[in-house]
Amino acid sequence: MMRMVLSAWDRGSLYLPILLMGLLALGTYWLVQETPGPIAAVVAKPPRHTPDYFMKNFSVRTFLDSGKLKSEVFGASARHFPVNDVLEIDAIRIRAFDEQGRVTTATAIRALTDGEGSEVQLFGNAVVVREAMIDASGKLLPRMEFRGEYLHAFLDNERITSDRPVEIRRGSDVFVADSLDFDNVHQVMLMRGRVRGTMVPQAAK
Repeated sequence: MMRMVLSAWDRGSLYLPILLMGLLALGTYWLVQETPGPIAAVVAKPPRHTPDYFMKNFSVRTFLDSGKLKSEVFGASARHFPVNDVLEIDAIRIRAFDEQGRVTTATAIRALTDGEGSEVQLFGNAVVVREAMIDASGKLLPRMEFRGEYLHAFLDNERITSDRPVEIRRGSDVFVADSLDFDNVHQVMLMRGRVRGTMVPQAAK
């Protein structure tokens, strides 16, 4: 009897590796079926050119390190675009002051300005006025006014440019040109295209 049991066990043991391989294959198949698929790579979406906040009938002030007022910006409405940190303003009015307190004003139907407010593009009935001032040598610099459908003002550098027709008033003198690059710091004005001007002689002292 013992011999029969041992013989049966010997015969069964021959099939044991096959049974184990089959169970292992079934287990592997089950794991494959139950394992979640690979997570799809998250593709970063490009930032959309949509505003992240709005303002209505607002005013914003910025100050110099000394505490003096640097600029005031007023607008009927504004939209901020985070993709390039640009503020689009309707019915804009700007008052900018240099370290000596001399004022430059700007108005337009619409404007784009950077996050620091140091650069502004004016669109539609754009006007920039730099009031008369006394320079370091004591010379009187006359009032200057710039008009056009587009003006690009760099307030920190006291520079105004435009690639479109402009009108410039310097005291009693009037000039028109197809483009403009005015540097107030170095007192250089470059006009291109069809340039015409009317200069009024100063009265003798």
